[in-house]
Amino acid sequence: MLLPTAGFFDGPAAALETVSDHLYGDLLAWLLIAAGLWFTWRTRGLQLRLFPQMLRAITSSRGDVGEGMSSFQAFTVGLASRVGTGNIVGVAIAITMGGPGAVFWMWIVALVGMATGFVESTLAQLFKVAHPDGTFRGGPAYYIHKGLGSKTLASIFAVVITFVFGFAYEATQANAISNVLKGTFNIEPWVTAVVLVLITTPVVFKGIKRVAAITEWLAPLMALVYVIIAIVILVLNLDAIPAALVSIFKGAFGVDQALWGLGGGFLAATLNGIKRGLFSNEAGEGSVPNAAATATVHHPVQQGFIQSMGVFVDTIVVCTATALIILLSGVYNPATADIDAAGTLTVSSVSAVLGPWAQYLMAAVVFVFAYSSLLGNYAYAEVNMDFLRGMGRSHYGVRAMIVVATALGAVASLSFVWNLSDVAMGVMAIINIISVVLLGKWAFGALRDWEQQKREIEAGQRDIVYFVATDNPNLPGVLPGNVWTEKAAAERQPESVITRQD
Repeated sequence: MLLPTAGFFDGPAAALETVSDHLYGDLLAWLLIAAGLWFTWRTRGLQLRLFPQMLRAITSSRGDVGEGMSSFQAFTVGLASRVGTGNIVGVAIAITMGGPGAVFWMWIVALVGMATGFVESTLAQLFKVAHPDGTFRGGPAYYIHKGLGSKTLASIFAVVITFVFGFAYEATQANAISNVLKGTFNIEPWVTAVVLVLITTPVVFKGIKRVAAITEWLAPLMALVYVIIAIVILVLNLDAIPAALVSIFKGAFGVDQALWGLGGGFLAATLNGIKRGLFSNEAGEGSVPNAAATATVHHPVQQGFIQSMGVFVDTIVVCTATALIILLSGVYNPATADIDAAGTLTVSSVSAVLGPWAQYLMAAVVFVFAYSSLLGNYAYAEVNMDFLRGMGRSHYGVRAMIVVATALGAVASLSFVWNLSDVAMGVMAIINIISVVLLGKWAFGALRDWEQQKREIEAGQRDIVYFVATDNPNLPGVLPGNVWTEKAAAERQPESVITRQD
């Protein structure tokens, strides 16, 4: 049977776009920002106040954790999912549909989202459970069940996120690879579909540890290469950067009508910036906590710091670099911007500045970005299937679904896969954000505990920071489970230690 062509998806894509616009415009956009502002206030501006500690947490998190995953590995699994097509194709779609002003709203989502990312990842650590293979499992399904006491809502979330990361997002990553290979090498989408199936199947059928082993070096490498490309382009166009930044701020508030793009004005800039910002950095979406929970750490707040930094790296660094590349290249024209060309807009922009040879380098970068995201997404699906079906099972059904999504996404239209992802992601994010707001007091308590211990270290009263939930006065109640008992704390290998010298 032949695979459907891209045109086959036009009708469903239009229907999904209508649903997406209402979902974000009427509810999710404002819910995201309100929650981020609330968490920023309750943590006293954690994303600015404790930014140096976030940097230290990443650089000191590759310790020996036995059978578990290190904090750094959990960070790179999250980074592998974050830093992907959202940073290249997603930014291009945001600018095409909402003008340069959409980038400003991506920044806003990221800045307040750093606090949201901290809270949801800290909750994932607090409510995580041990897995038979020596790692941990956790995330929204687990903290909704154990923290809110609702197995039904937790199961609904687990089903939704399994579909999002086992199908919708996998199709999006495959679509990005297909578009760039078609545009650069004129490789037919069906050929890309076959190749992706062949190289993806062996990895996902090996399980979450193999995914972590690959993304640990692949995710940082791909980000570094792309940032170097961006720096070169920015250096070559230093004099044009101020004008590009001005266009972002003007477009954000609808000041410059010439920069409105296809959608037109303030609303288009806002909605497209928030959509693409959420897709890219995933703060509040409920995805990254699944990776955050797998880390073996001494204190749950440490992983909150690391994942909060992931939001910053993803949007403020990588997405901004992409936006400036597009705006400085001269390829983007708001009067003729076309959604069908958004998939290759970033690649075309790089080639316009560095020369035709750069399209081949960018094709490789996009491939690595999307493929590593595809692998990182699998980890989230497996964590939630563990919740639904129990620990220690082999989730071959989900792995097969990922392979099917990879094949279908390669031949589908760009608008279909992105609109499908937006709708599914929106439903998932609404459930998660409401749950995180209700459970935020646990993360605030854990932060108070960490800050108290840090003061004791500075006063010479203790040598290391470690977390024990039993009879902890900073917590709002009794934390269920036995992961954070005194006995468990004594058995854990110190993976990241704050000493007096810190």
